[in-house]
Amino acid sequence: MQTLKGAFARVKAPFGVLALGGAGAVLLLFVDPNKPGNLLPKCPINWLTGLNCPACGATRMVHALLHGDVVGAFHFNAVLLALGVPLAVWLFARWTRDRWNGERRSVPKSVGVAVLVVAAVWGVGRNLAGV
Repeated sequence: MQTLKGAFARVKAPFGVLALGGAGAVLLLFVDPNKPGNLLPKCPINWLTGLNCPACGATRMVHALLHGDVVGAFHFNAVLLALGVPLAVWLFARWTRDRWNGERRSVPKSVGVAVLVVAAVWGVGRNLAGV
């Protein structure tokens, strides 16, 4: 029974992150980021430069998803919805499993490189295309 207790202790961090994400989701259920004057912060890159960063629209995307509007979510940030959400779920599941098993593995460097390349291409492309 000690090993099961230890496993639960090891997954405190992933479940803490999950709880914070849940709190953010509850906030986005009630606060509409599309309405002017809401309490959510604006993207600092967009505010300073007028350009859309690769993550611009993420808050509106999550808000749309929480309200069942997948098409709207895709409109706000297509690449983040199509690639970022599945990647985040995979990374979270892997992190939780590794913590449960007492393993400590890093994410493959190829994943980090791929994320940076996709973010750079998406960041440039969406500003050139006006997306």
